[in-house]
Amino acid sequence: MRVTLKLFASLGSYLPAGARDNSIWLEAERGATPLSLMRELSLPPGLCHLVLVNGRHEGAETELAEGDVVAIWPPVAGG
Repeated sequence: MRVTLKLFASLGSYLPAGARDNSIWLEAERGATPLSLMRELSLPPGLCHLVLVNGRHEGAETELAEGDVVAIWPPVAGG
């Protein structure tokens, strides 16, 4: 199944070749989760702070479906 993965800020450097605008289509196995995508791309768990599926905070262990969009942000600090 195809899903879109978007990585923001410092996580963008972990996107595979061919990514555009911090986003790439991936072929994922049935039963894939944001967590399994993070592991597949060797994303450091401590840098994956906010995980959204289709714009909703569903959690990293949510089972993905065809066409889902996964967006991941690192921790952000500011004042």
